[in-house]
Amino acid sequence: MKVSKFSLAVLSSTQKLALIIVVAGVLLILPFITDDYIKSICIQTCIYIILALSLNLVTGFAGQLVLGHAAFYGIGAYVAALLMIKINVNFFISMICGMAVSGLFGFLLSLPTLKLKGDYLAIVTLGFGEIVRLVFVNWTEMTRGPLGLSGISKPSILGFKFDSYTRFYLLALALVVVVVIFMKRLVESGVGMSMSCVKADEIATESIGIKPVKYKRLAFVLSAAFAGMAGAVYASYITFISPTTFVYNTSVTILAMVVLGGLASIPGTVIGALVLTMIPELLRFLNDYRMLIYGALMVIMMIYRPQGFYGAEKRVRNVFKKNSQRRSP
Repeated sequence: MKVSKFSLAVLSSTQKLALIIVVAGVLLILPFITDDYIKSICIQTCIYIILALSLNLVTGFAGQLVLGHAAFYGIGAYVAALLMIKINVNFFISMICGMAVSGLFGFLLSLPTLKLKGDYLAIVTLGFGEIVRLVFVNWTEMTRGPLGLSGISKPSILGFKFDSYTRFYLLALALVVVVVIFMKRLVESGVGMSMSCVKADEIATESIGIKPVKYKRLAFVLSAAFAGMAGAVYASYITFISPTTFVYNTSVTILAMVVLGGLASIPGTVIGALVLTMIPELLRFLNDYRMLIYGALMVIMMIYRPQGFYGAEKRVRNVFKKNSQRRSP
């Protein structure tokens, strides 16, 4: 007897709902049955999921290769941190301001760069990321340079403070859910379909009345804004930020999560962020070799499964499989 592989796409609506309830239950119970170390890893994973989803919007769905995503991450973190430190603004207001400023920089970057494609666009965004990092290092009057900013307050709402690992994890998880729902609604809307069309063929897209520049610019702005959200969450979680966090390696790590998870795939991006956050921690006992093993795993993945954990090929195959099962008696 042939046993078919498990696939989310072939589950019924009731089965999907049951699976979602089970996963949600596990995620909610997790902080109450684990220690602070596991909770801290879970919080970091939530931050990287938001970052990876934001990059997936502009790279996976709109097809624009960005190598300076850590710049928007850092802008959101510094804006939120400065507001909380200098004028004691509430975290949630600071986070929204960080998203707005990051989105503004995304818009400004899109103005001169949207005429570029591929490697040229990647080089320009890489340069932008390095410029932002140097500003963080040298604008000592505001950012304190390499010394960083400390004393960043924890989130609070109506007197309830998220000052423990458990509370902060639940807040980060709630933000991840909000971002996932927003991204899913967006990519399934006409806007998301237009972005996918622009990625596939700009000339054909323009011939049917869709303006490629408009949707690429929108992808840049939204991607930068959600990266700013992740930066604000990170700043409040660590309560200290410095330029060393928002470097080129961070941008590459986020891009690796998107590529390994599967371009233009929300579930794949979540899986990619989860795996690439967990693997370095699991290999920590091999401290001298863990980065070597980590790199080797990525090379193997790119050779044998370049479409990612849950890439387009798997999703299309699952759709055809689901349709054939519906037609079968």
